[in-house]
Amino acid sequence: MTAPAGPARIAVVGENVIDLLPTEHGPDVLRAVPGGGPANVAVSARRLGTPTAFLARIGDDSMGRLIRQRLDSEGLDLSGLVAADEPTALAVASLDASGSAHYDFRLDDAADWRWRDGELPDALPGGVRALHTGSIAALRPPGSAAVEELLRREHERGAVTISFDPNARPAVVGDHDEARATARRFAALAHIVKASDEDLAFLDGDRPTLEAARALAGAGPSLVVVTRGGEGAVALRADGTEVAVAAPVVDVVDTVGAGDSFMGALLHRLDAEGFLGSGPRDRLARLDEEALRRVLRFACQAAAHTITRVGADPPTAPEVEAALREA
Repeated sequence: MTAPAGPARIAVVGENVIDLLPTEHGPDVLRAVPGGGPANVAVSARRLGTPTAFLARIGDDSMGRLIRQRLDSEGLDLSGLVAADEPTALAVASLDASGSAHYDFRLDDAADWRWRDGELPDALPGGVRALHTGSIAALRPPGSAAVEELLRREHERGAVTISFDPNARPAVVGDHDEARATARRFAALAHIVKASDEDLAFLDGDRPTLEAARALAGAGPSLVVVTRGGEGAVALRADGTEVAVAAPVVDVVDTVGAGDSFMGALLHRLDAEGFLGSGPRDRLARLDEEALRRVLRFACQAAAHTITRVGADPPTAPEVEAALREA
């Protein structure tokens, strides 16, 4: 078990999911691996060295206990965990020939999106510099309303940088028009939005990817980062600045957790360079093209490292830094 490394600087709110992954014994022999987008983001940031708190509802079943063991072992601040009566969410994963993961979710009545009054904090601890959310727990009712209210309060307080990754799962977020409207409200409250090209196709399929990203950058966030798989990533600022970096070339085992590792690494690096915290818009306005490129390269390398091994298994800082030196 890894001890928490001092007061949390990043707080992540969202779901855990047990991924049932295929094994070398065939697609019908599965192994249970704790995952879930926000949980993976929290683990990614913590492994890279940033003290991180995770706020979630954990089911009281065997899968929930497996999740709690994972979170404990990573040294996260778990004071915001809620013991819930509902079951743990499951996702049956399959891999295509390229290693890309596709999911069949089992989510009805799961604990993760059933926040009740008083379970989320009225305000974050003073040492927290960033609040991150996204994925199913941010878009799926009824709990999405409670997460949105937390973001709204923190946005008005202005003491932390808010980030949002829609990580849209059209099959499980309910009514698509309602989910799109919810995602747009979250994006307007966020200072940083990270979205994949698949996310942007779901949210704004009438426009090409970068046009949709530019529209999003003009609707409230100070920074929009688009991940494009093997094509790398693009960062866009509301002032029109755009910076693109290529993805490292690696042998792909599977893509499980790649975007989450990217998000955790993005927050870690931004925090390390002083771009997260109070007065978030002013801080992010100091991100010049050189700094953006440096941050993106770090996040892309973290994602690339993740896809070289099975499941959502983010790298440590020495692993990322060694790969960057060799690039």
